[in-house]
This record gives sequence, structure tokens and C-alpha cells, in this order.
Amino acid sequence: MMSHVSEMWCYHWKWKLQHCLCLFTTYIIYMQQAAHGCYDCRIVLTDPSGVFTSPCFPSDYPNSQACKWIIRAPHGFIIQLTFIDFDIEEAPGCIYDSLTLDNGESPMNLCGITAKGLSYNSTGNEMIVSFKSDFSIQKKGFNASYVRIAVSLRNQKVIIPQVPEVDAVSVAETVSVPELSQFTLCFEATKGSSDDNDDWKIFSYTDALSTEFFSFGKTTKGHFLSISGTQCIIENTLPRNAEFFTGTFQQLCVVVDSFSGSVGIYAKSTYRIVYCPGIFGKVIPGNGRLVLGSNSNEVSSLNGDIYNFRLWNFTMNAQTLANLSCDVKGNIVDWENEFWSIPTSALKAENNLSCGSYLIPSSAIEPTSCANLGSLCQGGLFYRISITVFSSNSNSVSKVHDVVAEWLNRTFQNWNYTVYVVNISIHPGSTKEGVREKRSIKSFGVLALLVYNSTNNINLEEEDIRQKLINNNGTIEGGYKLHSVEVDPVEKCLAEENPPNYFWPDTRPTVTNFTLCHGSSVQTASRTCYLGLQNYTSYWGQPDLRNCTENAADIANQLLNLTGEGQQLTSDKVNDVVQKLKKIVNDEEIDESLGSTVVTIFSNILTSSDSVLAASSSEALKTIDALALKIQFTGPSMSISTRNLALGVSSINSTSFRGGSFSVSPQNNASDFQIDFDKDQTNAFASVVLPPSLLKNLSQDEFEVISRAQFTFFNKNGLFQDAENPANLTSFVVACSIGNITIQDLQDYVKVTIKHTKIQEDPKPTCVFWDMNKNGGNGGWNPAGCQVHRESNENETVCLCNHLTHFGVLMDLQRTVTQIDPQNTKVLTFISYIGCGISAIFSAATLLTYIAFEKLRRDYPSKILMNLSTALLFLNLIFLLDGWIASFDIGGLCIAVAALLHFFLLATFTWMGLEAVHMYIALVKVFNTYIRRYILKFCIIGWGLPALVIAIVLASANTNASHVYGKELYGKDATGQGGDDFCWIKNEVVFYVTCAGYFGIMFLMNVAMFIVVMVQICGRNGKRTNRSLKEEILRNLRSVVSLTFLLGMTWGFAFFAWGPLTLPFLYLFSIFNSLQGLFIFVFHCAMKENVQKQWRRHLCCGRFRLADNSDWSKTATNIIKKSSDNLGKSLSSSSIGSNSTYLTSKSKSTTNTYCKRNSHTDNVF
Repeated sequence: MMSHVSEMWCYHWKWKLQHCLCLFTTYIIYMQQAAHGCYDCRIVLTDPSGVFTSPCFPSDYPNSQACKWIIRAPHGFIIQLTFIDFDIEEAPGCIYDSLTLDNGESPMNLCGITAKGLSYNSTGNEMIVSFKSDFSIQKKGFNASYVRIAVSLRNQKVIIPQVPEVDAVSVAETVSVPELSQFTLCFEATKGSSDDNDDWKIFSYTDALSTEFFSFGKTTKGHFLSISGTQCIIENTLPRNAEFFTGTFQQLCVVVDSFSGSVGIYAKSTYRIVYCPGIFGKVIPGNGRLVLGSNSNEVSSLNGDIYNFRLWNFTMNAQTLANLSCDVKGNIVDWENEFWSIPTSALKAENNLSCGSYLIPSSAIEPTSCANLGSLCQGGLFYRISITVFSSNSNSVSKVHDVVAEWLNRTFQNWNYTVYVVNISIHPGSTKEGVREKRSIKSFGVLALLVYNSTNNINLEEEDIRQKLINNNGTIEGGYKLHSVEVDPVEKCLAEENPPNYFWPDTRPTVTNFTLCHGSSVQTASRTCYLGLQNYTSYWGQPDLRNCTENAADIANQLLNLTGEGQQLTSDKVNDVVQKLKKIVNDEEIDESLGSTVVTIFSNILTSSDSVLAASSSEALKTIDALALKIQFTGPSMSISTRNLALGVSSINSTSFRGGSFSVSPQNNASDFQIDFDKDQTNAFASVVLPPSLLKNLSQDEFEVISRAQFTFFNKNGLFQDAENPANLTSFVVACSIGNITIQDLQDYVKVTIKHTKIQEDPKPTCVFWDMNKNGGNGGWNPAGCQVHRESNENETVCLCNHLTHFGVLMDLQRTVTQIDPQNTKVLTFISYIGCGISAIFSAATLLTYIAFEKLRRDYPSKILMNLSTALLFLNLIFLLDGWIASFDIGGLCIAVAALLHFFLLATFTWMGLEAVHMYIALVKVFNTYIRRYILKFCIIGWGLPALVIAIVLASANTNASHVYGKELYGKDATGQGGDDFCWIKNEVVFYVTCAGYFGIMFLMNVAMFIVVMVQICGRNGKRTNRSLKEEILRNLRSVVSLTFLLGMTWGFAFFAWGPLTLPFLYLFSIFNSLQGLFIFVFHCAMKENVQKQWRRHLCCGRFRLADNSDWSKTATNIIKKSSDNLGKSLSSSSIGSNSTYLTSKSKSTTNTYCKRNSHTDNVF
């Protein structure tokens, strides 16, 4: 029994073991067959489109796989690969299982699930996809689709060939380049970060004989543009302190105009011009060969890439270049395939090229940015998208950000419009409980910024964007649903003026606007409209005025280019250049280098016609003289020689001066001149010999400040145009001056020898010097102090002069204030400002006294005195504020202040004259004098006459009031340094006629009236016997003093400030005239008895207060009532300020009490 059971048990397990072994064998065979079916993964794909997967997809891929797919397309196409599904074992650095994608530029390893839904583009016509797996852990793998895309050159950059003979990139032979004299060229380029070479070329244009006519590159001197053998350095037009071409594309536009010799450079939203005289009139021949890179082995090519090379045969301005879009095709050469012959190895497709159109932006969790898009954002149209999404999942803000960013990128792929999401922000909203589901629903606010690159000028409406988002609502993953969508265009920066005189129009975000610097026709300022990424609104950036405040050397170099050979200068342009040079000379330290540039600019200007130079000749001469005074040099002398102007400066030791000489001679084989000091030159164009006694008649102060002698030689005489004496100048012009002082009446003559520009067969020369004071400050020839020497002949004239010419700047009658030493200048300035301040205070006190007390202003003298005090008050106030207002450098305001100061000065003179007229009528023509509306007529004359003078002056200036009034520098020392800006009369004719002449008339009239009035006063006071002789003398003396200040006799000190008496009379003039308001207050207000009693009655208290019923009050009231019908009402003069005069006038008024108005009609006017 046991044996049978055992046998049965053994048979049972034997059958079972055989069965299991059979099943295992079948499984192994099946798995081997299945595994063999997954191994076919090393293939080449050449179809226009297709799909491939990882082994065994959608099942898990096997272990130890090594697959490789090569996707190829014909030339002119790229491969676009999209992962429909993607799940590979994830590990740091993808060290286990991974997919390697080689797009032709740099391989990338992918793993995990990050690549799902992403698209990748090859840079060439081939893409390689490799997949490997290790011995453990399998995932689903991937499912990928690919498609070939035709590539435009707009979507490819060119790697600049480094060997010109191999793989050269050139313009196609079918493209014919015409002759170019004006053209615009734009391109974008990058430079390798490891390339330190500073000697390269980006492109070159040669003719059939390989002669280079046009190229762009860089040397150790900087970036250059070479045209027909002339190399123009353009380094100053590019941004400084950094390499311009870097690892990212930078656009550069070059505008060449050989008619003006100018080269314009547009880079980084800034347009600058450099003048290159060597290219003037040059023409680049046609039918040449344009290659990218260098055309020879002598100079290397730029180690980098180039893109979007375009060429036009016309020039573009700054605004056109700023708005230049990708659709503006080059009419000679454009960045399209048919214009170029490019080997495949040099082409490279790339995302985010500025004019790319076909490449679809890759979907990514993070949106792209304007920094990555390069110039696509510049000038693009921006839209602000506000979205609200609901989610029932408790996701974080970062998760919502990832989901929404991926959805937005996917939504705008393959759209008819090229749009980019450049920024996204998420804001958590409210939470509410679901009605049907027991879970909360969260809302999130999404704010996104969309940029549309309207390269095809196709409008994109906000509603189109909104509908696109709504239609793709169902594609949001992760349980999110779209609730609301709002789309608004980002507003423009509104037009405004900031700073004053700089106007900026309405501007789109990221666009930079340009405008000319205020007062300049060359430099430009810029301002950018920025886009705030916090709330996606536009705002103005700060104006960039750096070009408007360049240093003196840069400005001088620009002016040098502007006036270079071949430039057509107009009168306005010359005047603009002269004004800029004047500012440089006045404001900057002038070294020899800067001085040489300035002299060269003036030499260039002198080539212009006389009509062009006429308007600015006077300022130019003054600036040249100031330059000679300020230029700093080392050694005993320095000289600057140019084609039309030569300048020499020699140091002088005043204590050991024994004479000197200066000569200008032609140089052999040179257009400039040879300048010599203390050497005799027999063939000199001009020479000046200074006698040893030159400095003998100088004052001690002048003697101490002398340090240099300046000599100037003019080869052209266009700056010397005499309107009154248009006689032809037949010689060169030479000028000499010693420091900043006037030298005249010399014991020994200065000998000046000047060659004739034309041989004179019958010479009748006249030696003249240029007198800057003639012709209203425009200058003219003056023969005074010079004579012709007998050594003169038909080739040259020898002149003997007893003076040296010097150009003055100040407004005193003889223009000698510049000779005052700095110490006295400071003292006089201090006296003037303190005195005017005091005078203004007391003029106001006088005016307030007469306004406050009605009884004081009932008579005519008081009313005249009030008008005079008003004029004095405003004269002093405007004088005190003038320098402060001038510091604002506002031309119109300065002109207005100068005109007002002129007006109140004339009004003061006029009212002082009317005071004299009134006293004459009151004290001399007492009887039978009736003047109807007496004060009204006085006011018409006192205020109307000055206003008429100012109106005539402004009318004569037409619209150019700045030629009459404006800012000038006053108070310079003997070296031409220092000084303060002051708004005053600039035209000397206006000054002498309307100030000096006007006051001269008033002064002579007031002197005559003063004598007549004093004779009357002294005669009447002498008849009184109740005063001693001493009292009479004191009273008369007080009358003299009071009348002197009232009638402005102290202003006459200006006529006596001549020669050695200049300084004493300037002190007297400053002291007495600045304090005129104080003296009038003392003598004609404080010392008057009726004023004192009014003060005591209304302003004092206690025992000092005067009762209302005082004798004085009664007497005054009685007198006023009695004289109410008097025809000569209050003709008595309060100007004298003495009691005797007051009583005398009062008695006269009483005598005429019963005269009627109609009885004096014979003297009415």
C-alpha cells in the first residue's frame, strides 16, 4: 500500500515538473521573439515627416538598449522634433536612462517627463536622436514626431569664414552692385568671447582687380570704416568702456554721404555723426565683389557670426533707422537666399533671431523674456492679459505658474501671428466651497505680458487674442478651468517736455526717441519709454543728455569734423560753431592740444565766403583773442600753425623785457606756416617788432600782471569786414597784444611789416588797425596812431604804430574796467551790492511814508518824489536779482531782465530831470504859470519816454533781441579769468545812445536847473537878516547836497572816470549812486518837518506822540484849504528840504490864492 502511494506521488510530481518546464520554455521563446521585435531602433529617417518611438512603446522599454535615429532633410530645410509623450527614468544628470538630442550645435540629455510637449529645432538639415537604458528600472519611453521645415535666410545666421579662399561667403553673382556715393548699410554681428584679436574685418568690397574700396573692421586705434583708401575711425560714435560686439547679436547701421563727407553710425538706439573729409566726393565703383569677412590673409576675419546684412543706395536719418523694421528690404543687397552665395557649412539656423519668422517658440514652463528675444521686443506691440482660473486642487502658486505658463505657450504656437509670452505673475484669489462636491474651489489671478512682433504690419486686435485663449480653454491641464479673460494694449508713454526745451512725442514701450540737443544742430538727446514688469504699464525713463554735455575735447573734435574740408557751411552753422567755441574757450581749461583743435576749426571756417562769415566775425575775433589769453603752455613760447590761421604766444618777463619780435613765414612743401620768435626772416609774410620801451608807461598793477604776448596771423581776411569802409584789403592781417591790457601812446613805435597779397604797381597804402568799437561793436578799420614807413614798397608795407590793438568786453564809457585789479573789483562789487540793497530799503521806506500819510502827498513835489522813489526801488531790486537770474541760462528771461533794468534806469534819469523842471517852474516861473493835469503829463513823460526808447530799441532789433540784450561776462581780471554773468545791453551803439547819451542830456539839463535854482534860493535866503552868516551857509550847503542827490548829479562821475582818475571816480560813482535812495530818504523824507510830525502823530506813543490838534496840524490844514483853488497848487519844491524854502513857497501859494484857473489860459500846454 505504501509502495503504491509512493509511486503515485512520484508520478504526480514528475508530470507537474514536466508541465512547468514546458511552460517556461514556451515563455522564454516568446520573450526572445518579443525582444527581438523591439530591437529595430537604429535607422535613418528621410521622409518629410514621420513618427518614431522608444522600443516597445507604449510598453516599458527593455534594459540595456542603445538606439539611434538619424533624421535628414535636403539643404535649405531644418528638422523640427516634437515629443508627444515622454517618460524616461529620472536621475541627476540623466546618468541611468537618457535620450540625447543633437541638433547640430550642442547635444542635450533628456530624462524624466520634462520634455513632454516640447519642440526642438535643428540648426542644420540633420538631427540625431540617441536613446540608452541600463540594466534596471524601465519606463514607458517616448513617442516623437518630426517634420522638415523650409528655411529662409532670415532664420539663419552665417558663421564668418576665417579662411577667405575656402568656403567664402559673398554676394551672388546675379546681384549687381551699382556705384555708391551715398548709401546705408545695416547688419548684426557677434564676436567669440575667447577672441582677443583687435585687428579684423567683418566685410570687404573689392573691384575686379581685388582692390579694396570699402570695408568695416577694427584695429588697435578702434573701429573703422574704410572708403576708397580713406580710413575713418568711428570709435567715438560707439558706446564706450566696453567691447561693442559680444556674444549676443548687436545691430550696427552705417550711413555714408560722400557729398558732405559725413559718416553716421546708429548703434544701441543712438545716432552719432563723424565727419571724414577724406571721403568727400569719393565714389565706390560698381560691379565689385562683396564678401563677409576679410578678403586677404593679411588681416583676419571677425571670429563670430553675422546676420541680416542689408544695403541701400540712399541715406537714412536717425528717425528712419530707429523705426527700421525687418520688412524694409535692402534695395541693393538683402538677407535673402537669392542675394547670397553661402556654403552649407557656414549656415546655422537659430531661435530668436531678430527677423526670424518661421521658428515656433519652444513650449516651456518658464516664459521667454525680452532679454532672450533680443531686438524682437524693441518696438513690438505689447498686450496685458488678465486671466482668472479656478482649481479644485490644493496646488501651490508655483504649480499654477508652471501649468498656466505651459498652456499659454502651447496656445500661441502655430498661430498666424508671431507672439511671445514674456512675463507671468500669479496672485491667489478667494476660496469657496463647491455645491455638489465636498471640496473647496480656489481662484487664481494671472497677469501675463504678450509681445507681438508685427514684422508683416498685420494688425492684431485684442479680441483676437481673447478668443484664442477662450477657444483653448479645454487644453488647460491639471484640473484648471478658465473663468474670465481681459486683454488690453499697453499704453504709450504720453508726450511731455522734460527737461525744458526737450519735447518727447507719444512713444510705444521699449522704443527710444531722439531729439536735437537744445541749442545744437549736431548733438542728439535720447529718451526711452520703459515697460514696468510689476504691473505691465509704460513709463518714461530719464532723458539721456550725455551727448549734450560732452567734454570740450569731444565737442571740439565734432566741430572739427563738421567744418572739415568739403563741408558746405552756412551762416547759421558758422554762428553755431563760433558760439560753441566761445563757450569752450570761456568755460574750459585750454591746453595745447585743445587749443590746436580750436585754431584748426577757425582755420576751416575762414575758407567760407565773406557773406557767410559776416554775422559771426566779431564774436570769432573775440574768441580767438580770448583763446590766446587762456591757452596753457610750457616753455618760453608756443605756436599753432594751420592753413589759414597762425597763433603764437610768448612768455614775457616784465622786469627784464628788452623788446621782442614775431614773424610768420611760409614752410617748404607745407601748407602751414613757420612761426618764429626773436628771429629775423627776410621772406616773412608778416612780422611785428616790439620796442624795448613798450612797457614803460604802464601802471604798477599792469606791470605786475603782464606774463605773455599774443600774436595772431590771418591768411584770410573774411573776419574783417568794414561796413563803413568797404575798401579792398590788399595784405595779410597780423595782430599783437600784451596780456589783457591796453597799450597806447608809446614813446617808440611798434614796427609791423606785412606782405601784400597782390603786387601794387603804384602803392598808396594806409596802415590801419581793427577797432572793435566801430560800427556798433561789429568792428572797422581805424588809421589812428599808425603811419606808413618809407621802407614800404610794392611787395610789402611797413607800418609804425604807437599802440597795440586789444579787444575789450566791459560796459564802462571808455571800456577800461578790465584794467582794474581783482582786489579793487571785489571791493567795488561789494560796495555796489550793499549800497543797492540799502538804497532799495530806504526807497521803499520813502514810498511807504508818502503812501501811508495822505496829507504828505497832496502837493506836486511829493507826487514827483514818489515816482522817483518807485523807479529807484525797482532799479535797485532788478540790479540785485540780475546776476542770480543770469545763472539760470534762460535766454528769453535774461533778455526781459536786461530790458527792464534798462527801462528803470532811463525812468530814474527821466524823473530826476522832471524834478529839476518842476523846481524851475516853482521857484523861477512862479507867476502866470498854469499847467492843466500837471502830474498826469509828468507821468506820461516820466514813464512813457523810457518805454518809448525801449520799444524803439526792440523794434530795431526786429526778432533778434538777443543781439541787443543778453548775458555777458563782467568783472574779468587782467588775465581774462573770473567774472560774473550779468544780463545787460550787449550792443555798444544802444548803450552809448540810450544810456550815456540819454543821461548826458538829462545831466546837462539838471546842471543848468541846479545852478538856476541855487541862485534863486541863495538870493532869497540872503535877504533874511534873522539868521547868522554861518546858519545861512549851512542851510545853503544842505540845499546843495539835497539837490545833488535828488537831481542825480553824482551820476556825472562816470564822465570823469578817465586816465589816472578812473579808479577814484569809480569808487565815488559806486558809493554815491548805489546809496542814492538812502540820501533821498534822509534829505527829503526824514529831515522834513511835516514828515517828522506825521511820524510822531501816527507812529509814536507816550510823550513822543504829537496831538491831533497841534499847531502844525491846524496850520497845515488851514494852508491846504486856502490853496485848494490855487492854480500853481503846491508848486513849491519840497526837494530842497529846508524850512526857509518851505515857508517861501508857502507864502507864494498864499499870494496866489485868489487867482482863477481861467485867467491863465495863455500859458496852458
